Amino acid sequence: MIEFDQVEKRYRDGTQAVQKLDVTIEKGEFFVLIGPSGCGKTTMLKMINRLIPVSGGTLRINGKNINEFDIHELRWNIGYVLQQIALFPHMTIAENIAVVPEMKKWDRSKVNRRVDELLEMTGLDPAIYRNRKPAELSGGQQQRIGVIRALAADPDIILMDEPFSALDPISREKLQDDILELQQKIQKTIVFVTHDMKEAVKLGDRICLMQNGQVVQIGNPDEIISSPANEFVRNFIGIHSQKERTPIKEVAAAFPVHAVEGQRIESHETAAKALQLLANTDVLTVYENGQPTGAVTRRTIIQFLAEGVQA
Repeated sequence: MIEFDQVEKRYRDGTQAVQKLDVTIEKGEFFVLIGPSGCGKTTMLKMINRLIPVSGGTLRINGKNINEFDIHELRWNIGYVLQQIALFPHMTIAENIAVVPEMKKWDRSKVNRRVDELLEMTGLDPAIYRNRKPAELSGGQQQRIGVIRALAADPDIILMDEPFSALDPISREKLQDDILELQQKIQKTIVFVTHDMKEAVKLGDRICLMQNGQVVQIGNPDEIISSPANEFVRNFIGIHSQKERTPIKEVAAAFPVHAVEGQRIESHETAAKALQLLANTDVLTVYENGQPTGAVTRRTIIQFLAEGVQA
């Protein structure tokens, strides 16, 4: 779907923002870019819709070099959500959502149907919200409108640049849940930049961890947390050996699993040991003093370890 083939970005002052990226983002994938400030993740994101030009290599969408697209055609097919919500304050919610469909000269009735469909899809009653102005909405509601505005013209790709980082923790968690639920319905290709590893673990099908303009590790959340590629990854995600040495009975207590019929593990064994065993089985039954007391899965252990990652 999106291919980075030896892609580079160099600035006139000699700064190498990204270095020879070889990354493929699959169709329908929720792909998260993460890393310390200045690592190149936002540069990588913005090259996809040509907000930042490529200095070297080739960036393709569906096999076609992005430089061969008409710029309007390219961007109309790529939704873009920013941390700064950037709704037009003088326009109603419906008018904000309709901006790109109207630029594409959609029929008015089709635009109206799309506005109502998207509002309903995100739990906002069109009868209540379509004629309100942005200032009449909470920060979380405004950001939700920012997301559905990016979806309005039914683009194949959605770029999201730290879209929830300015929100309070409750609103942020709610929107994370909303975007996961929405993605199950729409199956778009989403490229999502964040500095929050907990958010990356929760949202990403795969996570791309970057440092100094280079990809350090790409993998699903399980792989990143359970098998860090090097000490940088381990330190960045904040998983420490003390957490990995936690007795498995504590994990089972913190993240209960109903099913207890699985391979046996003794309660004193560690979370790290359980991860090794779960490479070959779906569930482990925790035994203490000869009696089953609970169960753990790979997912519950990853959730437990993710509680310790840096925000």
